[in-house]
Amino acid sequence: MTSTRTRRTAQGAAVRTALESMAGFISAQELHRRLSDDGSKIGIATVYRQLNALVENQEADAISTPEGQLYRACEDPQTHHHHMVCTSCGTTIEIEPPDEAWFTSVARTHGFDVHSHTLEVFGICSACRSASSAR
Repeated sequence: MTSTRTRRTAQGAAVRTALESMAGFISAQELHRRLSDDGSKIGIATVYRQLNALVENQEADAISTPEGQLYRACEDPQTHHHHMVCTSCGTTIEIEPPDEAWFTSVARTHGFDVHSHTLEVFGICSACRSASSAR
């Protein structure tokens, strides 16, 4: 994927810094709320625009969940990666897919050419599972 050159702005830096301070994935709305709570005068549309620019430049990950799109600063923007996400606390780890060749094989079986792929696995982490059992 080719990076897009974007102009660096104070608002973009604020979004990037806030995203980097998050432990896991966060919605644009929640990130906007936190920026506003910290005194930033940034609009929600600007937050979305900056997050999408970070994703396009491979500086952030975006995943789709039933609740909507979530974002996280990339740990290593140079490598393609996949995620396992706890649906209770949001803890996220990067995982290796079964085999990149698997995507191509399945696509070929169904007459597709693969241009890109995304793989997210959702579940409950051991800490949340333990906390749930202790109640």
